[in-house]
Amino acid sequence: MSKDTRRKVPRGPHGKGPMATIEKAKDFKGTLKKLLQYLKQYKIGIAVVILFAIGSTIFAIVGPKILGNATTELFNGLTAKLSGNGGINFAKIEKILITLLILYVTSSAFQFIQNMIMTEISQNLTYKLRKEISSKINRMPLSYFEKQTHGEVLSIITNDVDTLSGSLNQTATEVISAIVTVVGILVMMLSISITMTCVALLMLPIALLLIVFVVSKSQKYFKNQQNFLAEVNGDVEEMYSGYNVIKAFNAEKDMITKFNEDNETLYKSAWKSIFLSGLMHPIMAFIGNLGYVCVAILGGYLAIKNKIAVGDIQSFIQYVKQFTRPLIEVAQVSSLLQSMIASAERIFAFLEEEEEEMDIANPVKLDKIEGAIEFKNVQFGYEKDKTIIKNFNLKVKPGQKIAIVGPTGAGKTTMVKLLMRFYNVNQGSILVDGHNINDFKREDLRKIFGMVLQDTWLFSGSIMENLRYGRLSATDDEVIHAAKTAYVHHFIQTLPGGYNMKLNEETNNISGGQKQLLTISRAILADPKVLILDEATSSVDTRTEVLIQKAMDKLMEGRTSFIIAHRLSTIKNADLILVMNDGDIIEQGTHKQLIKKNGFYADLYNSQFENIE
Repeated sequence: MSKDTRRKVPRGPHGKGPMATIEKAKDFKGTLKKLLQYLKQYKIGIAVVILFAIGSTIFAIVGPKILGNATTELFNGLTAKLSGNGGINFAKIEKILITLLILYVTSSAFQFIQNMIMTEISQNLTYKLRKEISSKINRMPLSYFEKQTHGEVLSIITNDVDTLSGSLNQTATEVISAIVTVVGILVMMLSISITMTCVALLMLPIALLLIVFVVSKSQKYFKNQQNFLAEVNGDVEEMYSGYNVIKAFNAEKDMITKFNEDNETLYKSAWKSIFLSGLMHPIMAFIGNLGYVCVAILGGYLAIKNKIAVGDIQSFIQYVKQFTRPLIEVAQVSSLLQSMIASAERIFAFLEEEEEEMDIANPVKLDKIEGAIEFKNVQFGYEKDKTIIKNFNLKVKPGQKIAIVGPTGAGKTTMVKLLMRFYNVNQGSILVDGHNINDFKREDLRKIFGMVLQDTWLFSGSIMENLRYGRLSATDDEVIHAAKTAYVHHFIQTLPGGYNMKLNEETNNISGGQKQLLTISRAILADPKVLILDEATSSVDTRTEVLIQKAMDKLMEGRTSFIIAHRLSTIKNADLILVMNDGDIIEQGTHKQLIKKNGFYADLYNSQFENIE
């Protein structure tokens, strides 16, 4: 179970500071500008969406005016019939209604097309962002992932991208339609009656003030909602991956308590944001009904004075009802926009994280790797003011077998991380065949090495697929040969399905020792020039360890090898043993030389065979 499982203070995005200090997007305008830059490539599609949105809205706006003409025609016909001067002109009413039907059908068609195009744009953007995030992960330094929980990173890839896509699809068309609707309705209302329009517009300042108030209150809760969602995801991921440990230590209640605390915080933020945004509809509906009553009374008065037609009253009342709808939509969209920008800010912050240097000018290209390694005055600290590797010097000849031993925290694994350029040295240099590793492309450098770590990593898939991960071009026969070399072939055949057996998501349907054997086999298949074995046999039994040791000795012939081991009995035949403590080499030599010296190594070696009372 990771250390983050028991953290006391919920963290903000990327682990920076308490969540309580984050109330709103740090850079709303800047994030919106970046988002618009991403949307530039879809400018033609967006232009079409805008045109169709305008067309759809205009056709819908004209409808009430035409329907009002039909009402006026009907009213005039009834009046004429009652006075005996004529009747209802149904032919004219029919033409009006057919025209109205054509307008509404065209408006619906335009709306369908605009939604289809906008959906395509938003999904393409989602695809592009997820692709960039996936590529970004491969370019980011190991240090980033050592500081973040898995849940926080997963939340960006899933929740934030989905929120951005869904909100963008909804807000873009609704904002355009709302603007056109407001302008169009205002023009149509003025064309009917300036006096009635002025009365209706008196409701607008009240509505705008309420919108601004609600949005200002809900903004911080939408931001917090997204951030605490990442916290909850992290809790779930940690509890799921550490399920066995949690059960073993009876920590279920503690974990449930912690989850409930984070979930309660998420609930409060989500409830407040949804509640506040939900107030828009009843508030705007009340204002709309208030305006409707005022217009109805004034319209009746003007009709009696013969200043407007009866049908115009009907049209105007419909426009008043429609006038509040886009305002409600804008209010709701503003809430979605806050959520969208909050998600976009986290996505862009992730994409702008510092990367490893992948490309360099004139990188070193070696046709043949000899395997000579040299550390020259290497100094390193995970934090610049805390040096843990101090003036480390070492020359390794091609094909030598180097064992690195020492107490926990001595810097053994750190040296391997520096060799693989998971981290860059603070001072000094590391050379491969006389070339500084900084002059290689990281991809080319890491092809030189094969690693077997204490922490095994296998993925959900068949055993054959996991073994072939060491060299994707390998044939089935080559995979099986590597498995035999690692003495793993026999136990694979005993499994249901053999090489085709599927490992589950947690790869817990085989034992820890079996997983270690598979990773060793995978390294053998990769056939690297330099081997790095970090406690590679720590998870196997003594008998299996002897077999693995024989396979390793055969594999390491002609290859430079670095072996980190706590079981000192496994590295007796190393060409050189480096004894590290506090980031320095304090002793070096063969096993016999170091035992004879009767120093730190001898004490370390003998302590493993002492009887503990």
